[in-house]
Amino acid sequence: MDPVKFTVNGQEKSVTTDPGRTLLDVLREEFQLTGAKYGCGEGRCGACTVLMNGKRIFSCRTAIEDVAGKSILTIEGLAKGDELHPVQQAFLDASAFQCGFCTPGMILSAVQLCQEKPKASDEEVVVWMNRNICRCCSYNSIHKAVSSAVAQAGR
Repeated sequence: MDPVKFTVNGQEKSVTTDPGRTLLDVLREEFQLTGAKYGCGEGRCGACTVLMNGKRIFSCRTAIEDVAGKSILTIEGLAKGDELHPVQQAFLDASAFQCGFCTPGMILSAVQLCQEKPKASDEEVVVWMNRNICRCCSYNSIHKAVSSAVAQAGR
């Protein structure tokens, strides 16, 4: 097996493993980045969401060989030192979490939305975030947080 080289949170990484192994497994087990969670294992709940080259992906369904040469951003790499990313701050301000299991995936999905559609309407926010499930049903506060982050991004 050849090593797979890629960037995680701005740091060059290399791993030698089964090329079909999931990115989620590698992040959690090899690099101790546990923000992305195993939820459904089918890419339907969004708990494993990370950004690859700025686009959200489900790391539970992404083979490690598919990330070679790519840049991965996890929740652990979002803040700059002690300064939260604006989306993280919006989630904190809106108390947009209960158990927190879905929060990293929700935040990373919202980060991409803010980058791609900084003037997204409420309907666009709902449609965009529909790929992430909250088991605690904190959707109202999540919507409030994402809408706030989008409004800040659109300024």
